[in-house]
Amino acid sequence: MPDIFAELSWRGLIQQTTDDAKLPRMLSEKPRSVYAGFDPTADSLHVGHLVALMVLRRFQQAGHRPIPLIGGATGMIGDPSGKSEERKLLSVESLRANVAGMEPQLRRFLDFDCGPNSAVVVNNYDWMGRFGYLEFLRDVGKHFPVNVMLTKDSVRTRLERADVGLSYTEFSYMLLQAYDFVYLSEHYGCELQLGGSDQWGNITAGIDLARRLRGVQLYGLTFPLLTKSDGSKMGKTESGTVWLSAEKTSPYQFYQYWINLDDADVGRCLRLFTDLGREEIEAVLAEHQADPGRRGGQRRLADELTRLVHGEEGLDTAQRATRIFFGDEISQLNDSQLAGIFADVPSKQLPRHRLADGGLPIVEAFVAAGLCKTKGEARRLIAQGGAYVNNRRAEGVEIQLVASHLASESIMVLRTGKKNYALLRFV
Repeated sequence: MPDIFAELSWRGLIQQTTDDAKLPRMLSEKPRSVYAGFDPTADSLHVGHLVALMVLRRFQQAGHRPIPLIGGATGMIGDPSGKSEERKLLSVESLRANVAGMEPQLRRFLDFDCGPNSAVVVNNYDWMGRFGYLEFLRDVGKHFPVNVMLTKDSVRTRLERADVGLSYTEFSYMLLQAYDFVYLSEHYGCELQLGGSDQWGNITAGIDLARRLRGVQLYGLTFPLLTKSDGSKMGKTESGTVWLSAEKTSPYQFYQYWINLDDADVGRCLRLFTDLGREEIEAVLAEHQADPGRRGGQRRLADELTRLVHGEEGLDTAQRATRIFFGDEISQLNDSQLAGIFADVPSKQLPRHRLADGGLPIVEAFVAAGLCKTKGEARRLIAQGGAYVNNRRAEGVEIQLVASHLASESIMVLRTGKKNYALLRFV
């Protein structure tokens, strides 16, 4: 068996284990089943889930069987771990839609048809939904000493806050996740649970429950939480969360997030999020350090991750969009794609009829878009060759813009200089 423990160690993916001595030996003896949980709080996974996804992927590459668990039941409760306040409860319909959105994304990272170590997706609602309240208290709850539960960080931290507190619902979350581990051990032979460092209390609760209920020994491994070098949460931008769904975060926006990553975070992210080996990563970083201005490390990271999350087609779209933003001619794109590329660019809405009856004078277009203050300024700019329509140089001040000048169904892209853009939307 490949040494998965050593692989995770050099990549910086081991925070804590429940048995530092036995776990490496156990994982090298034969294939094992391992699981990590993902609560369906949205209809897409996001950058914050990437570490868990990549750890499961690495276990499968080393010959083990990964079990991604979607928390259809636990998602109805909300994990208090690492949360300063209680999550809003989702409806059953919303949870089902979220589960349906997450499953195809898991298949990007894991192989579900590769023999004995094929991945299998499970939903804990399939077994938790059959429990009655009294039955669960009798069969599971009686094995949880409250004094032990109160020592868990996820519980203690919230109880110490008088302004928030902890509901009985959230307090019960630990029991549900613990029983998941017991169930997966019994029905799937799962011996190892993976999770972020904030999951330590839940993982050890499951190990303790398995010992009390079934007399079996299970194991846990946690990885560091995903943060930037400055301590802030990774995967957040001014416009919000960076999602793995192309509908919520376009391939271009996803690609650009990694292109714009701080130099201090590049090496760690290459180790965490790519299949590149140690020697290749060291070569990429050496080249990057020799000329940081080219952002070679960020580009390689963006290429590898965008290909993994969005496929070759998504990567091609992202790279083409990047070239467009830096001046390539614009063609064969739709409104949605252009809106993603130029999400932070000022836009102005004009009535569609302005493109009919002889068209919109180009001078007026640049003034309307806010790229020029006066018609005189616009004329001088166009005459000097500094004005562009859809990244094509405007050849004269007498041009009348018509529907054929649109870059997509309703958008026209205007530019002055190298990267001073504005959009006109004709509706």
